[in-house]
Amino acid sequence: MSASGGSHLARRLVQLYGGLTLYGISCALQLRAGLGLAPWDVLNQGIARHSGLSVGTATILVGVAVLLLWIPLRQRPGLGTVSNVLLIGLVMDATLSLVPAPGSLWVRVPLLLFSVALCALATGLYITPRFGPGPRDGLMTGLHRRTGRSVRLVRTGIEIVVLATGYLLGGTVGVGTVLFAAAIGPLSQFFLRLFAPRPTAPAEPVASGTGGLVQEPEMRTGSVRL
Repeated sequence: MSASGGSHLARRLVQLYGGLTLYGISCALQLRAGLGLAPWDVLNQGIARHSGLSVGTATILVGVAVLLLWIPLRQRPGLGTVSNVLLIGLVMDATLSLVPAPGSLWVRVPLLLFSVALCALATGLYITPRFGPGPRDGLMTGLHRRTGRSVRLVRTGIEIVVLATGYLLGGTVGVGTVLFAAAIGPLSQFFLRLFAPRPTAPAEPVASGTGGLVQEPEMRTGSVRL
């Protein structure tokens, strides 16, 4: 492997693990805000409350269970997939042990806003190195291929089931859940474009068939989360 190839791989690995670490921190901070969680974290919290496990451990076990569902869907995990399952839960527990729950609403609201923005930034970081999708994304795309239903419909169906199950188990649903659902898509798309690798520009502009210049191709990253 050349020196440039090695440095490129190292950068991708740093981006992957930095993104997953920040993702785990963002999930823990949203939990500490106490104003509502993302659908999968509602489920993780509900399972933790009934099992006596930590939220991070519940997150890891749910990730493993989802990964097992890849087998009949013939999905293949990558380094990023396995790292996603293991690292996010560990980081969540570490962050929760260090960050106390704020009592004031004036602290909880900014904490919620920051956690959602951080989650989107982390999503852009860990997806763009292309080491494999997260377990939940793989489940979604696998069901999309097997059923022929649209990605949007499959994702919505999965998250409704996950959210309802988590709510029945006692997970926290609130304004933070709604904010996450509304904001995570646009924010993640922004950071995906920001962190996407730039194609090498040609020495001279290439004319398109309409007389304009060829535009930079859009990066196809698939769907986000978690």
